[in-house]
Amino acid sequence: MHKSSNNIPQQAFDWYDSYAHGGMDRRTFIGKLGSLVALGYSMTVLTSALLPNYALAEQVSFNDSDIKATYANFDSPLGHGKGQGYLVEPTNKSGLLPVVLVIHENRGLNPYIKDVARRLAKAGFIAFAPDALFSLGGYPGNDDEGREMQKSLDRSKIEQDFVAAAQFLKAHQRSNGKLGAVGFCFGGYIVNYLAAVDSTLIQAGVPFYGTPAEKSLRKNIKAPLLIQLGELDERVNNTWPEYEQDLKAFNVPYQIHMYKNAHHGFHNDSTGRYDEANAELAWQRTLDFFKLNLS
Repeated sequence: MHKSSNNIPQQAFDWYDSYAHGGMDRRTFIGKLGSLVALGYSMTVLTSALLPNYALAEQVSFNDSDIKATYANFDSPLGHGKGQGYLVEPTNKSGLLPVVLVIHENRGLNPYIKDVARRLAKAGFIAFAPDALFSLGGYPGNDDEGREMQKSLDRSKIEQDFVAAAQFLKAHQRSNGKLGAVGFCFGGYIVNYLAAVDSTLIQAGVPFYGTPAEKSLRKNIKAPLLIQLGELDERVNNTWPEYEQDLKAFNVPYQIHMYKNAHHGFHNDSTGRYDEANAELAWQRTLDFFKLNLS
């Protein structure tokens, strides 16, 4: 009898995390999963639990009458020259609105991140989700290829692309001048980076399981931060104590939430790492935090 996705061992999630962040190639990852098949797990169950299924990641339809989704280009002279992102505006709100930059993981602008942007617009924010892969033709439609594409780009230029995207969004004609940033995994790192590289750039940051900016930049952080971490995410959590010391030393207003029994990627509803209760709690906290700091 095959074992279900409910009791997949933690080891498998750790292997996936290593694979997703460049610690092993796909062949090695699948080989390691194969060792679990001998213990009674179905390879189909394992891969469907660990690899994303973006058909699951639509909480707000792009046809929703409360929002309007388009694409917008921006200049990025210090990055890759030009950038593009997914821009979603509320249609049921008038006047100036708070704006939020949405930052993807290490694989480009996938359907899950576009849905996060729509969720923010549905909640009354103007949201913009840039694609770091735009200079290479954009997100290719699958994460494996997207990951390799993003790895091939100069990281410092990607960082500058997101700085340029933040400046573009903040200057949007309907912006109230207050910019928030939310990001996941690599995007969580970029949120920490944006807060640190220019103390006036963002007014609130929500890094989901993101590593900190370079130590020499942290003295610049002024924006309040809402740090969202999963209890089982050892790799990222190991960076937190030292980062927290600096946040305290520089009097940065921050809140930290460590979500019990949650994996890295627990907010991503397209994979088996998704934890619905923790994800919904973390998302409500995110919306409340932005409403408080960007109004």
